[in-house]
Amino acid sequence: MRRKLIVVSNRGPVSYGRSPDGTRTAKRGGGGLVTALRSLVQYHDVTWIASAITEDDRAVAGETLDETARDGSPYKLRLVAHERQAYDWYYNVVSNPMLWFIQHSLWELPYAPKIDAAFHRAWAEGYVSVNESFAAAVDAELERTPDAAVFFHDYHLYLAPRMVRERRPHAALMHFVHVPWPQPDYWRILPRGARCAVHDGLMANDVVGFHTERWRTNFIYGVRELLGEDAATKSVTAPISVDSAEFAELAESEAVLSAEREIVASRPEKLVVRVDRTDPSKNIVRGFRAFELYLDANPEVHRRVGMLALLDPSRQDIPEYAEYLGAIQREARRVNDRFQQSGWRPIDLEIADDFPKSVAAYKQFDALLVNAIFDGMNLVAKEAPLVNGRDGVVVLSENAGAHAELGDWALTVNPFDVAGQAEAIGRALSMDVGERHARLEAIRAHVREHDLNRWTDTLFAALDRVAAPAHG
Repeated sequence: MRRKLIVVSNRGPVSYGRSPDGTRTAKRGGGGLVTALRSLVQYHDVTWIASAITEDDRAVAGETLDETARDGSPYKLRLVAHERQAYDWYYNVVSNPMLWFIQHSLWELPYAPKIDAAFHRAWAEGYVSVNESFAAAVDAELERTPDAAVFFHDYHLYLAPRMVRERRPHAALMHFVHVPWPQPDYWRILPRGARCAVHDGLMANDVVGFHTERWRTNFIYGVRELLGEDAATKSVTAPISVDSAEFAELAESEAVLSAEREIVASRPEKLVVRVDRTDPSKNIVRGFRAFELYLDANPEVHRRVGMLALLDPSRQDIPEYAEYLGAIQREARRVNDRFQQSGWRPIDLEIADDFPKSVAAYKQFDALLVNAIFDGMNLVAKEAPLVNGRDGVVVLSENAGAHAELGDWALTVNPFDVAGQAEAIGRALSMDVGERHARLEAIRAHVREHDLNRWTDTLFAALDRVAAPAHG
């Protein structure tokens, strides 16, 4: 069924700039969320509301722009220009790192965070203010298309649903949380008013979606503990996926084939691959230490095994992220200084936004290391097996949402157990080809069957069940 949808996310599907001759250009947005939501544009009548990020975004903010997706599907885009200081507080103080660190259990609680007057101001004048701007934009769109369903996304927008609900009691509202949901005690890091507002904002939706039953259960528990309400009937588990046909096409594109030729020309006999953002939740430093332990225990593999780490620099305006990037670089250098020999460097670390090279690395891994501390899903664990040509083995953190689906066919690791990760790397690289092939084919079959359409169908079916009654 084709629907009228208002999609709301902080980052939009395109950002605007200028070509050398001064004409406006549109660059397609990156990130897993935007990529996943592209399928909505193909099958539904979408108006997408997002923040104006660039100067050229701000120049067209408030207009309804006609855009087309990569496959030619049309959609409308409305960009919201927030007050600059408010947006900085919203994004760089509250959303990242505070909410992100809470939801990924990253805070070193004896030392951080410090909830001070600056945070309270950032919450009230940043996070609340920007959510109010989004709610006003959604309300204006609902004035034009009152029968549209509103689909909010992620931790940037926890307050907006309640704000919209107060204006539009009968609107159909849905929110998908793309990150983990911790148990309620961890939410007590936030002041009471803020943590209750987060849960209450989500409860204003008709449907709240999570990648796994684990995250959904924590949400239900948190709502009961903090609000005394029952979230069971309006929460749903719907694991997001990838477009397998798109990856098959990408894998044969000239950009990917060119990058793959470079990898093949310099690769060792066995290759361990990791593809991540330089985010503390991705556990990259421990992954390097695990690879060091593997090399230490297996001197016979020196010169024959290497790790290719393709890392996209993430949120470098935030001190915690900039510091973690430095730790990644120091750790790779330390391991390389210890083990490298003429013509062999054990860790090949590349820090760049280079998606074609990432897909090329997917094709070439013998072991894929996904050892996240916590991850809402982790699409790398789904993307890479689709195109791999070497019967590669996935080494997967039990705290990644993808583990709920793929755990039977991956090698499970505890993200804090460095010795266990080293053993898993060794097991992956020494596994017989029959078992490797069977595991990889099982993951492929699952991902192809449980595709993006399955994800959206699950969410819309839940919305159709519950959105009809009047709201309080």
